[in-house]
Formats: sequence, structure tokens, C-alpha cells
Amino acid sequence: MIHDIHLKICGLTSAADAHAAAGIGADYLGFVLHPASPRHITLEKFAQLRPELPALPKVGVLVYSDSDAIARVRDAGFDFIQLHFPNETPFFEAALWTDVISPHKLWLAPRVPPGRELDPCFVPLADTFLLDAYDPNQHGGTGKTGDWAAFAWLQGKFKKVRWVLAGGLKPENVREAITKSQAKFIDVNSGVEASPGVKDPAKLAALAAALRGE
Repeated sequence: MIHDIHLKICGLTSAADAHAAAGIGADYLGFVLHPASPRHITLEKFAQLRPELPALPKVGVLVYSDSDAIARVRDAGFDFIQLHFPNETPFFEAALWTDVISPHKLWLAPRVPPGRELDPCFVPLADTFLLDAYDPNQHGGTGKTGDWAAFAWLQGKFKKVRWVLAGGLKPENVREAITKSQAKFIDVNSGVEASPGVKDPAKLAALAAALRGE
């Protein structure tokens, strides 16, 4: 935690970057398992990295996966699963995810198009929701900022849920994002990279300084 803000650094692909994230005060480490992502790592690669990683909670990031895929990630040693999915997903299908992993360990990241609202039927399925910038062709790590006002509204309406703000956050805008969204938990990925999947120590340090108000 940095200055009362919980922090997840996502898109990690190396133990060195994971330790750099831990060194600035990150609370969670995120690993993207979606093959289409430039930050993708396989479960085999994660297994190799795992003994070298800091003792922080690990989050496996999936995109609209079936129960078998979720179970494989759960069994690979991740503490939490972050699942990106369309806002139009049928509730009965989403409810099946909780047969595989408990709401406490499931982070839901619905893809809500501009002008639409989060379907509230999903809210009881997970304790944590992540709101990322919407892109019709990508599921995160786009570098685009999200709708900070919408985030503030959702966080105010659904107070029993832990809300995580993602999308285009970087040292230069993180204070403004927190002020406008009232976020208490942020997820940062491309904004602290030298290249996709490679973190920049200077940008990580700058992010921490910005969160401290320096």
C-alpha cells in the first residue's frame, strides 16, 4: 500500500520486475494468461517463475474462460483469478464460475461499452470488481484511460464490493485519476513499462512518488 492506496502491478513476465514492483510497495502481482496479449505468460512459465517471486498475492488474469480453464489457473498456485468478460454474458453462465472459485478469490472485470451500465446481476458473484478502459478489440493494457466518473458512481452504489481502477494509469495522471474516481485500489500495467511485458524501474519509482504526492 502506498499512501492508503492499494496497488496491483500487472503484466509481469519476470521475477526481476516482480521484485521491482514489490520494492515500490505493490500489494498484488498480476500475470496475464491470455494468449493474445503481448504480456502473455503460460502456466508453465509461471511455474518456473513462482519460486523466485516475492511473497505477495499473485493474480492470474484470464479472458472469458470456461470452468476447466479457471480450475487450471486456480490449481497453478494463483491466489486470485481476474476474469475479463463481456457485460452481455448470461448470468447462469457467470454463476458457474463460482462453482470453481469462491467469490472471495474471484475478481470480475466486465467489459462495459460506453453508454451502458454494469449488469448488477454480476455483483453478488465476486468480492472484487475491476473496471478497465473499454476497447472493442482488446481486454486491457491498452494505455487508454477509463471512465473515472462512472467508477466513482459504481463504487458509491455498490459499497460491499472492492473496486479496482485500471486503464491508462501512469505516474503523470494517477493523482488526477484517484481524485476524480475516488479509487482506493488501482491496477497499473502499460503505464510503467519500457516495452510490453517489461517494466521500467524509473517509471515504477515515479508512480510510487506520485502516489505519495511528491
